[in-house]
Amino acid sequence: MMSIIIALLVNLLIETSVSLTVVVPGDPVVAHVGSTVILPCWISPAENAEALEIRWYRHDQFSNPVLLYNHGKIQDVQEESYRNRSSLTLRSDQAGGLKDGDVSLRLEKLTLQDEGSFHCYVSGDREYDSQQVLLKITALGSTPVLFPKPLDDGRVNISCRSSGWYPEPSVIWMCDDRSVLRPGGTSHIRGPDGMFFVQSWMAVSRSDAQLVSCSLSSRTEEFRESRIDVQAIISSGPWKALFFTLLIFALLSLGLVGFILYRYRERQTGKKPVGENCEEETMEKLLKGVGRDENMEEQRKHADGEEETMEKLLKDVERDVNIHEQRKHEVVGDVNIEDSKKHADCAEETTENLLKDVVGDVNIEDSKKHADCEEETMEKLLKDVEKLNIKDSRKHEVVGDVNIEELRKHAVEITIDRERLHQDLKVSKDCKIVKASPDYNHTGEEFPIQLCAFGAQRFTSGRHYWEVELTQENTKNYWLIGVVKDGNLTARDRSTFTPFYGFWFLYSDGPRGFHINTNPPVKLPLTPRPERLGVLLDYDDGQLSFYNVTERKHLLTISSRFSGSVVPLFNPGAGDQSELRILDCPKPVYAQIHKDIRT
Repeated sequence: MMSIIIALLVNLLIETSVSLTVVVPGDPVVAHVGSTVILPCWISPAENAEALEIRWYRHDQFSNPVLLYNHGKIQDVQEESYRNRSSLTLRSDQAGGLKDGDVSLRLEKLTLQDEGSFHCYVSGDREYDSQQVLLKITALGSTPVLFPKPLDDGRVNISCRSSGWYPEPSVIWMCDDRSVLRPGGTSHIRGPDGMFFVQSWMAVSRSDAQLVSCSLSSRTEEFRESRIDVQAIISSGPWKALFFTLLIFALLSLGLVGFILYRYRERQTGKKPVGENCEEETMEKLLKGVGRDENMEEQRKHADGEEETMEKLLKDVERDVNIHEQRKHEVVGDVNIEDSKKHADCAEETTENLLKDVVGDVNIEDSKKHADCEEETMEKLLKDVEKLNIKDSRKHEVVGDVNIEELRKHAVEITIDRERLHQDLKVSKDCKIVKASPDYNHTGEEFPIQLCAFGAQRFTSGRHYWEVELTQENTKNYWLIGVVKDGNLTARDRSTFTPFYGFWFLYSDGPRGFHINTNPPVKLPLTPRPERLGVLLDYDDGQLSFYNVTERKHLLTISSRFSGSVVPLFNPGAGDQSELRILDCPKPVYAQIHKDIRT
């Protein structure tokens, strides 16, 4: 009996000595939006944690962890929004890692949704323990902008505005001796991204202060501040602005009178600038030389020859300057300046020979006298041609040729979410085709912006590319394609379909053209009309780009700052019955070759 009791005591002593105790800091961890943070967690007393299960999770999401370490490695079971953002790390430079029981979590690219508690759970064969770490997120807003407005009673109403804050910042008005002033009012407006826009205002008189400052501070005691000289605004008053207005008007009037007198004198005297006279004389000589030719038939042949030669010359110059049109597979066309100069020299020489043939019976002395003038005129003409062609080349450089195969490296499969489909839309069985129901009766001339379908895929990081077919039997003239912040899918008011409320898209409204959803919408001159549209979402860089796949051209890029998860957005419009089809992007050619080699 005694031996049994001793055995139980020994076993209890062993279990007590190996029991786990997880330790975390008592104070919340504070970090900025977009930064990287470490949530400390360790075992005390220190022991090797390489053979233990380490699970970080949020709230009641035990089975959908932020990170799971088990069987000596990180497991693939993970909440999607934390994929590629979480890892185990050292809580300090002196920590020894898993071998010393350090199981701290590293989080990257923090968002407002990361704020809250994180559970650090560690378990062995017979024991476990868990503790919570509280993470607080903060965002430092923009430097406040001050807008002064003089009042009729001699005071100045000053408005202070700033955006991009989280949580709500405190606002303090102070005068030049740093004493606090009482504002007339302050408002905080929270946008769809969770950030706060702040506006505060107050009326200041000459006796209140000379300098007034508006300061906004966050929970980390970081602040932004701007100042304004009230006395300068009050002293200037409306008379100074009126004086400068009259002065500018007087100067413009004097300039206009001078220009009129100059043109009047030029008309009376018949004199023109030297350059204009030079060019006119050259052209007159050409015409006179042709007029004095007695053989009309020979004259016509000669003129045809000149025209043909000059057309060939200009085509050669144009061909060499506008290299972009020849190099169809380069993104940006480079202009071969050396070749252009050679043709320019050739053009001068050819032009001189033409002049000699055309003005054959013109006085040789006069030709020598004006030779420099003719040469200068022709050089100017050639330079004008070159400038026009370079401008045309630069027009093509704006869109340029796009490597579609490179974009398709980021291709993802997109399908329509049947559960969140507008009631007047029809979707195919494979969830790839969507169009308006035949029974849908659209009233009004505006685009039916609420007729939306949403992708079943959600994105919180990385690059994602998909393509949409806009032409089957007939060209589709009405459509809307883009992305929307997940959670904003129930918007019904047209005014809420803007980037401020989490919508980013390009839409085609038939004969009314192409628009992006700014407020008011911006019309875009996109030609030719896209038959297949490519969409690239770069979540991390905050860019949504659109491409004309058929023409291999970049159309436009919308820059923003995404937060939370975003989903693809589709709208087939109601102006035609053509369907909108989501395509399965073909794999890049080199990837298929690589696969064949491996097999």
